[in-house]
Amino acid sequence: MTWKTAPSYHGSTMPKASFFAFSTTAAAPAGATSARRKIPLTQPLRHARYRRIWLANLVSNLGTWTQTFAAAWLVASLSNSASITSLVQTATYVPVFLFALFAGVLADAVHRPKFLFFCNLFNAVCAATMALLVWSGKVASGPVLAITFCLGVGTAFIWPAWQAAMSGLVEPDEVEAAATLNNLSYNLSAILGPALGGLLFGWIGPGALFLANALSFAGLLLVYWRWWQEGAPQPVARAAFGERFRLGVSSALGCPRYRRILRNVCSVFFATIAFASLLPVFVRDVLHMRAGVYGTLMGCLGGGAVIAAFFLPQVRARVDKTGVLAGALLVYGAMLVAMPLTRSLALLMPLIVCGGMAWSATVSTLNAAAQLSFPVEVRARTLSIYLFVMSGGYVAGSVFWGQVAEAWGVKAAFAAAGACVMLNALVLLGGGRKHPI
Repeated sequence: MTWKTAPSYHGSTMPKASFFAFSTTAAAPAGATSARRKIPLTQPLRHARYRRIWLANLVSNLGTWTQTFAAAWLVASLSNSASITSLVQTATYVPVFLFALFAGVLADAVHRPKFLFFCNLFNAVCAATMALLVWSGKVASGPVLAITFCLGVGTAFIWPAWQAAMSGLVEPDEVEAAATLNNLSYNLSAILGPALGGLLFGWIGPGALFLANALSFAGLLLVYWRWWQEGAPQPVARAAFGERFRLGVSSALGCPRYRRILRNVCSVFFATIAFASLLPVFVRDVLHMRAGVYGTLMGCLGGGAVIAAFFLPQVRARVDKTGVLAGALLVYGAMLVAMPLTRSLALLMPLIVCGGMAWSATVSTLNAAAQLSFPVEVRARTLSIYLFVMSGGYVAGSVFWGQVAEAWGVKAAFAAAGACVMLNALVLLGGGRKHPI
């Protein structure tokens, strides 16, 4: 979602509280007045540092989406195998699965601006290397997947530090609005990146698109450099690595509400990754169309997510988190089930826009719930558990749906994935009153 994404990415400092006080607040009923108070979408932008990082991340996300499009379509062009094409998503998320827990412990003990500067620099170098590989004329699926894996390693170390940092730049009651804004940044780029990629892929080639991603990191590097040079206090690791790791794991797994969040994250992302993994194959083998259509349909998902960002605050003021999440999953699952039934772009485009609206509600709801569950002192470590589970769902799902598409076709894979997503929604609704998110 690097779903520099993913997904939200993340000064004024969040008020400190004891672990138990914060947990009690976070676990308040979803329908409580304080939890349901409407926060304007743009309110977090009043914080200068958050605003600067948000704008720089918008540009960086544009580069990421351009690269995501180019890498997926390049691999689809080099191989006729649905399972190999789906490995682009696998290569992106396997590193997060492997390194997220270590990265979370590290992020709570390092100087975050400095750490984020070097992690983003590493990803910029990887993107530039991808461009050089294409221009060398020796491009093949294996090297493209290998460099995609390296980009995933950088992302694995960025995400816990970034999310913990960003949620600390706004007030506690603004975190959910900030998560929606972060998704807005990501999804604005999801409209423009694939559209530009589809337009330019055949004209200037994938190498130039990979170079554009490398250059898109410049703004983030400048913001982190300046923050680093301001001399913000550096955390002091008072305990050994193993002890800090155990505290993070025990904090996350010892909280029943957080365990419910993790279960939903694993099952939801396992099923929903089918769309990103198999869309290139769907466009190529079912629609029999080219890169421009793939970019357009990717952009439709982002467009729906952008639209959703403007009415989600009103929805959340009236519906609890469990209801928002269940409704969003029903819509997204219906999109996946309906896609194989039509080959008309006039029907597919609005269908995927609706799916994008649902996707924005899903990601921002789960992300904000995870960020608000623990105090800042252990937040990167507990968020790393969230990222570990999320990436595990992504990795398993991308491999599984690729194999399903290989055996029974991409249409059957989409329909089955959609049914799984809707089943998640029904399970959530069944236990929502007794066990809210």
